[in-house]
Order: sequence, then structure tokens, then C-alpha cells
Amino acid sequence: MNLANQFRTVTANRRIALSFSVALVLIVSGFSISFYSYNEYGQDTERVRHTYRVISALESTLSLVKDIETGARGFVITNDSVYLEPYLKALTLLPAQLKNVHELTTDNYLQEKRANLLEKLVMDKVDITRLRAKTKLADVRNGLTYSDEGKRRMDKLRGHVAMMVDTEKVLMETRNRQASRSFRNTLIIIFALSLMTFLALAMSYRQLEQELVRRQETENQLRSYEARLKEQIRQLEASNQELERFAFVASHDLQEPLRKIQSFATLVTERYGNLFNSDSQVFMSKIISSAERMSKLIKDLLNFSRMSSNREDFKPVRLDTIIQHILDDQELRIKGLGVQVEVGALPMIQAVPSQLEHLFANLISNALKFLRPGVQPLLRIQARPVDGHAYAELTGGRRYVEITVEDNGIGFDEKYLDYIFKVFQRLHGKSEFEGTGIGLAICKRVVVYHHGFITAHSQPNEGTTFVVVLPESQLLQDYDRSNSTETHTYSAG
Repeated sequence: MNLANQFRTVTANRRIALSFSVALVLIVSGFSISFYSYNEYGQDTERVRHTYRVISALESTLSLVKDIETGARGFVITNDSVYLEPYLKALTLLPAQLKNVHELTTDNYLQEKRANLLEKLVMDKVDITRLRAKTKLADVRNGLTYSDEGKRRMDKLRGHVAMMVDTEKVLMETRNRQASRSFRNTLIIIFALSLMTFLALAMSYRQLEQELVRRQETENQLRSYEARLKEQIRQLEASNQELERFAFVASHDLQEPLRKIQSFATLVTERYGNLFNSDSQVFMSKIISSAERMSKLIKDLLNFSRMSSNREDFKPVRLDTIIQHILDDQELRIKGLGVQVEVGALPMIQAVPSQLEHLFANLISNALKFLRPGVQPLLRIQARPVDGHAYAELTGGRRYVEITVEDNGIGFDEKYLDYIFKVFQRLHGKSEFEGTGIGLAICKRVVVYHHGFITAHSQPNEGTTFVVVLPESQLLQDYDRSNSTETHTYSAG
């Protein structure tokens, strides 16, 4: 994709993102405003209900007073205690009803004052009614006096209740209008914001549709490139396979003439060595040593080639078993050099056993090779669990095992760190230390095959610590490899 296409893509993405952002803001705003309006409408509706409750409480209070009046009148006229039942019941319910009126009118100062006066009028009416109920039927004059006073107080009470009810009705009309206005405003706001959101989404959809069409064209072009790239990869893989087969066959076929050179050179030396002068003996010695070095180089090349061409399954491997097997093989060399060996606790991981043998055999061989004169050799192998976040080259959140192989040998300058893991790269001459320069390259290939990481820390004359980080377990896709039952023999680099 060229720069112009990238610029168009970025611009289109920004426009689409802006459109959807505007739509999202409108949706959130609409929701917030609608919620606020709905809440206001709910409060207005609740105020209307409150007004209905106040009116109902006032009417219930007046009804209870009427029950008291009716019961007392019936008892006075008939002297029958049956008429006292509604009278007594109303007297019982009246205090709670007056308290209810007080509680309902606390939001309105004027109505609250009127409720206080209402309580006084009610109690005055109840008092005169009680006196009338105690009046004997024969006491006509006192009865008429109490009756007239009761009627006057009842009329005054009715007028006061009517005034309070009228006030609540006026409030109710006002609150009904306010509730209707809130509901209408809510509908208008919702409709307006919905329309704006629809327009924003329509614009976003249009831009998205155009971008999808353009990307489809780009995708078609990329598929064409991908097809060509796959063909080139196929050709490259075929070429690599041919090169690997060539390296394997060539290395294998070179063994035969090389063995003959070694055999005949050895026979000539053994049979006719007494006839050679000093120069001839040196020449034959160089032929034999060069043939041996060539044989070792070919074996390492074979191992390196097998790492590329053969794929083996991962299985649970005990690192302590691998390390101990290598140390047992190197036992005579370790004792002869007087090496102090320290091996810590080593865990079990999923790996290819034969490749781990190559890996640690090369690292241990290096530790036993590059010794510092006059210092007792040290070989320390330790392991600890780490998280992938500890190394930038690994996968964060995945569990790994960090294995360190430490020595106190001659060390090296860390500026050559990347250099030592390449094929045929040596920091020292062949006359100083033996080796082919392939061992650490094999280590690097094994670690990469296991989806791990390898590095080293060193300073000249201060020893070297190789750090190998391997996954505790391999992922499912790591098992998608061709099987191989071929075993690898070890040849230290």
C-alpha cells in the first residue's frame, strides 16, 4: 500500500470515528436528557399524586367527624348504644388521620398552618359532640344549645376543609400542567436527538460503506500480491529443502574419503614413521589433525542440518536427567580438570529430549573448554521460573524456566554477543582452543525451535553465564510439526 492509500485510509478512519463519536455523544446526551426529563416528569406526577392524597386525607377526616356527629345524634335520640359503635370507631381513627394530614402538608407552609387550625376545629367539634352525647333526652334546652353550637362548629369545619381542598385542587391543576409540559418537552427532546443521531449514523454508514468498498479493492490487490508471494515462498522453501538435502548428502558423502585419508595417513605413520625426517613427521601430523578437525566439522554440520530438516514432537523432559547424563559422559574430563560442579534443582518442561542434549552438551563443553589458567574451574547450573514479561523477546503472561550455565573461565567482551551465535564464528584461533564454531549456533537453533530465548553475560577474565529461557509447556500450535523418529548423536562444538 503506497503513501497516498495510507493517507486516504487514515483520513477515512478519522471521519468514520468522528461520525460515530458524534452519534455516541448524541445518544449519551439523549439518554441523559431523557432520563432527566423523565425524572422531572416523575416528580411532577408524584406531586399530583401527593395532592390527591392530601384531598383524600381531608375528606376522610371530615367523614370521620361526620361519623362521630351521626353516632352521637342517634344515641341521644334513641338512647340505643348501637349508635355508639361508629362514634367510638371514628374517635379511635381520628388521631391517626389528623397526623396523616399534618405529614402530607409539611411541603406547603400555608396548608401546614391550616392543618394546625383544622386539628383545633376538629377537636372543638368532637368536644361539643361528646357533651351532646352525655345530655339526657329530657334536658331539651341544653340539648338544643349543644345542637346549635355543634352545627355552627361543623359548618366552620366544613368551610375550612373545603378551603384546604380548593387550595389543593389549584395546586393539582398547576402540577398537572407542569407534568404535561415536562412530558411534552421530553418527547420533543427525544425526537430531536433521535433525528440527529439517525443523521449522524447515516453519514457514518455512508462513509463506512465507501471505505469498505475501497478496502475491498485493496484486499483484492493484496490477495493478488499474496498469491505471488506464496508462490515465491513455495519456490524458496523448495530451494531451501534442496540446499538442506545437498548439505546433508554432501556432508555424509564427505565422510567416506575423509575416513580413508585418516586411515591411510595413520597406516603410513605407523609403518613408515621411522623413515620420515622431522619435516615429514610434521606434515603427516598436520594431515591427521586436519582430517580429524574436518571430520568433526562435518559431524557438526550434519547435526545443524538435522535441526533444520527434522521435526520432533514435544514431550515432558526432566532437565536434571538431561544434565546428569551429560555430566556422566564428561565425568573423566571433569575429574581430570578438577572442575567444581554445582547443579541446583531443575524442573520438568515440554521439549525435544535429543535437542536439549545438544543444547546443554555444547554449553557444558564450552564451560570446560575456555578455562582460565591458575584458577580452579567452576561449573554452576541453576534454574528458576520467570514470566515472559521479564524478556522483551518472549510472550508476556506465559510461564518460562530460566536456566543459567555459569563458569569462571576466560570470558569474552559482550560486544561480540550476537557474533558468537552465528555459524563458523569464533572468538579465538584454532591453535588456542579446539572447536568448529558451530556449537553455539546449534544452541541458538534449538532454543528458537522451542520458542525460547538465549543470551549470555560475560566480561574478559571474569567468566561467562549463558542464560537459556524455555517455555514450561508448549502451546497447541507448537505441536503442528512433522514427526521424526530419528535420534541425534552428540558432538560437542
